[in-house]
Amino acid sequence: MTGFIFDLDGVIVDTAKYHFLAWKKLANELGFEFTEEQNELFKGVSRKRCLEILLDIGNIKSNQEQFDTWMVQKNLDYLEYIEKMNESEILPNVPKILKYLKEEGFPIALGSASKNARPILEKVKLLPYFDVIVDGNSVTKAKPNPEVFLIAAEQLGVVPENCIVFEDALAGIEAANIAGMTSIGIGDEKTLSKADFNFNDFTEISLEFIEKLVNSK
Repeated sequence: MTGFIFDLDGVIVDTAKYHFLAWKKLANELGFEFTEEQNELFKGVSRKRCLEILLDIGNIKSNQEQFDTWMVQKNLDYLEYIEKMNESEILPNVPKILKYLKEEGFPIALGSASKNARPILEKVKLLPYFDVIVDGNSVTKAKPNPEVFLIAAEQLGVVPENCIVFEDALAGIEAANIAGMTSIGIGDEKTLSKADFNFNDFTEISLEFIEKLVNSK
């Protein structure tokens, strides 16, 4: 049995822009600028680590109470942005692939650092496709630690080497590789050079490719 595990941000939907806007708003309130280039450092990284990086960029010192307040504030701003999400936010061809996998009876999991994965999937009406949701509420270790994918595999009832992971971040590709899973990079091939396969987006992934991949397992 082959199992499929999808990351969320940048793979299924582009919520990265909302994370960026929320971090930028916080940086501006703390008195410094935060650029899209700097935002690249946040890909596939936990919220706590993102805030640590942001404070380093702004050379801001904080105590634990301030740190926790800023974490909550950023998330509230982000939630305000995603509240307005709908199906138009789904990245091209993702529903086609999910529909095919579902019809063929393959178990499907979400493996994401996002703590808002479930409400986002509900907003874009993709939640019914997923048999298992493993998100930031279920894990203690951030990618490249493979914990999120190993839990997903276990809950799907599929051995790691029979799992195929779709990821847009290097940390996620590394996590899939460490777990012994097949990694498919969605996005820039240079950035995701450690992936077993690379595609710019799901419009480049044919059902024949998925079929061949399953048959090679």
